[in-house]
Amino acid sequence: MRSELVLGLVVHHHREEVAGLGRRVRQWAEAHGGTLRLLDEDTGVLVDQASSAATVQPADFGPGLDLCVSLGGDGTMLRAVQLTAEAEVPVLGVNAGQLGYLTEVDPGHLEETLDAWLAGRARVQERMLLEIDVHPSPGEPLIRELALNEVVVVAATNTRSVTIDAAISGRHFTRYMADGVIVATPTGSTAYSLSAGGPIVEPDFEALLVTPVAPHMVFDRSLVLAPSTEVRLTVAGYRDGLVAVDGRAIAQLAPGGYLTCKASDRRARFVVRGDRDFHTILKEKFGLSDR
Repeated sequence: MRSELVLGLVVHHHREEVAGLGRRVRQWAEAHGGTLRLLDEDTGVLVDQASSAATVQPADFGPGLDLCVSLGGDGTMLRAVQLTAEAEVPVLGVNAGQLGYLTEVDPGHLEETLDAWLAGRARVQERMLLEIDVHPSPGEPLIRELALNEVVVVAATNTRSVTIDAAISGRHFTRYMADGVIVATPTGSTAYSLSAGGPIVEPDFEALLVTPVAPHMVFDRSLVLAPSTEVRLTVAGYRDGLVAVDGRAIAQLAPGGYLTCKASDRRARFVVRGDRDFHTILKEKFGLSDR
């Protein structure tokens, strides 16, 4: 760790608690000889912090950070991971809203957790990421993305289904006729994949989960594949597909356009307290009793 700490802040834009939490992070950083880095687009929320922080564009946010603090919910955490995954910066998620699967720390434990991280006492949990290469159509440049939760190909027109050819490790598997196809990580198993009928998988497991969305065919099961597997999804038929990564639309696939995805060599890194494990969160989310 360098002599001067650099903390990044990523915030939810519509949560009243965020401005106050941002001030607390700034005060903690200043007390420990550190500085803050903000995204230009977040300065309207963190007005008090903007005057003393470095403000940058997304491409310049992750490199050189010691820690990224996410203030919001699971969506804000996904954004923080998107910004920092390439540099493998640890992310501390502070819950400023409803209980989430990714936000680990309650606001009351913010400074305590920062102290533990600085002293090397906090546990850092690694999560699998997907590496996704998107080929929209012949002649268009490759788009490369990392995903914490999932990549999904859906119909570009939401009133239609889409036809998708799926190949597993270079061999054709099946043709899906569905509203879409999801490839998810274990972390993403409790997100879109779950709503489409996919299995719940512990987040420290490593696997690729392939789940069709509202399939118009007999085969409607999820596949749980080894992390060494490469999945290729190609838009067949005559309708375009739309690619979304962790909820962000990134490209339209013309017929013949495709994407490949596999486990990345990079890992998302989360600072965790250890007092709320995955099974406890599941019980709270689904209202499961102890009896």
